[in-house]
Amino acid sequence: MKYNFDEIIPRRGTHSIKWDNSDDPDMLPLWVADMDFRAAPCILEALQRRLDHGVFGYVRVPESYYQSVINWFSRRHGWTMQREHILYTTGVIPAIAAILQSITKPGDKVLMQTPVYNCFFSCLRNAGNVLVENPLVCKNHHFEIDFEDFERKIVNEGVKVFLLCNPHNPTGRVWTPEELTRMGDICMRHNVFVISDEIHNELVMPGHHYTPFASLHPEYAEHCAICTSSSKSFNIAGLQIANITVADSRVRALIDKGININETCDVNPFGVEALQAAYTPEGEEWLTQLMEYIHGNYQYLCQFLAERLPQLSVTRIEGTYLAWVDCAALNIPSRQLSELLRREAHVWFTAGEEYNPSGSTYLRINLACPRAILGEAMRRFYTFCKKSL
Repeated sequence: MKYNFDEIIPRRGTHSIKWDNSDDPDMLPLWVADMDFRAAPCILEALQRRLDHGVFGYVRVPESYYQSVINWFSRRHGWTMQREHILYTTGVIPAIAAILQSITKPGDKVLMQTPVYNCFFSCLRNAGNVLVENPLVCKNHHFEIDFEDFERKIVNEGVKVFLLCNPHNPTGRVWTPEELTRMGDICMRHNVFVISDEIHNELVMPGHHYTPFASLHPEYAEHCAICTSSSKSFNIAGLQIANITVADSRVRALIDKGININETCDVNPFGVEALQAAYTPEGEEWLTQLMEYIHGNYQYLCQFLAERLPQLSVTRIEGTYLAWVDCAALNIPSRQLSELLRREAHVWFTAGEEYNPSGSTYLRINLACPRAILGEAMRRFYTFCKKSL
């Protein structure tokens, strides 16, 4: 079946965070990470069947749900989870929050690779943890890990937990097995527990491959918690469903208790149905075509900037649908630049400073939209930039 990702689906007036957070009727929002595409037909059909039943009480997550998760990751990524290792919850950020509050104490040091997803910082603050940064290094529009700094910070700062983002938001890196193994070996050597946010796992560009951290070595699996969800890849974040996979029974019991303490143990029945529908051959076919389309949007953006704004540079995206564009040539800090673009160009990109001060020259641009919307947004961006260059 051929899916039409060029279709423009009106979202303004649907209580959308992305489209209704601005009162400007001309605003084009390419900021928060949700897509402007209708969900896969197999998901819509599953939800319609559930809707037709007409009763929406508390849900008991069935065994078929767990089997869907296990089969999907085993077949696509060579990682076979154990049923008893899987905990469900409402989202990946609630999952990370519950894990940190369950296995750390206030004052414990947590390592993160900056710039990184902004909600990670609030998770640390809420748990009373102390941030230790391992800044990523940009070389030729490609971010790399400073492994010497990584291990030095762990040792010198007494780091207890490493919060990994795999694939990485916002830099678009899909960490290789070699990079993950090097990080994993360092963490195991120094008894550092790994929490891995793998929500963007299916959003991988051609020529790159996502590797679940826990799949690389049995020792890693015993010293990590992997957070996954169908929400980002299948555009069903509002249905609120995610999973935490933890092999260590003692740690899993602590996290399970933390999920209940945080009252994120009751999930949406529609989320349960949607995940099972997504993790099917029909869902996989939709996902394959989705990534082909998003890769085309990435190529469009790169060509547009190369031809009209060559002073700006695009980080090479390996995964996610988020372009990370260096706008240093404009000499406008990203928060100010984002605000000016909203006010003057009626286009909304995310300021890189949201992810760390090291992102102060960057904008994050959501590519998961019909190409006509992306094209209009880029034309508005170009018109604005001409005045500053």
